[in-house]
Amino acid sequence: MEAMTTLPLMPKATAVWLIEKTALSFEQIAAFCGMHPLEVQAIADGEVAQGIVGYDPIANHQLTAEEIRRCEGSSTARLKILAGNNPVRRRSKGARYTPIAKRHDRPDGIAFLLRNYPQLNDAQIVKLLGTTKDTIAKVRDKQHWNTPNIKPRDPVTVGLCSQTDLNAAISEANTRLEREGAEIPAPALEAGDFDFSEE
Repeated sequence: MEAMTTLPLMPKATAVWLIEKTALSFEQIAAFCGMHPLEVQAIADGEVAQGIVGYDPIANHQLTAEEIRRCEGSSTARLKILAGNNPVRRRSKGARYTPIAKRHDRPDGIAFLLRNYPQLNDAQIVKLLGTTKDTIAKVRDKQHWNTPNIKPRDPVTVGLCSQTDLNAAISEANTRLEREGAEIPAPALEAGDFDFSEE
């Protein structure tokens, strides 16, 4: 049987609550919620997860107040989730499930990856965003039904994938290009040649 990491329900919303209500370090919150410490810091700085309502892990029987106090007292301590409350298990394989509320963000995420990381192949984007090759092709060729409203947005910021997963995919794609002797494209993130911020 594969070893799996147990995550709390609604990890990002739980992280919001822990940042607002506790004195836990970013590392402790990140370890509990299955996130990168920089993602937690971005939430604390208000750059990510704006509008997400904190999800109370005590009221939802995933943590005890005593457990939080124990970890607040020691920066090296790690929160332990309460067993037997239908926790979410992080899968190591299989298609990624995207909540219905996030599905309308997927074309934006696809457009962002196509523009900024052209070295990613369709299979990698499918795995990262839980989409299909057909959808990627439609976004790329501007044949998607919602093309006029698609605005490239970072899929990490909108919660479609983690920064760790995205970095791993980019690294894998760059290694593949190096093997093939192809040039690695420079990130277009700071090119400033597009203004999708304007309505």
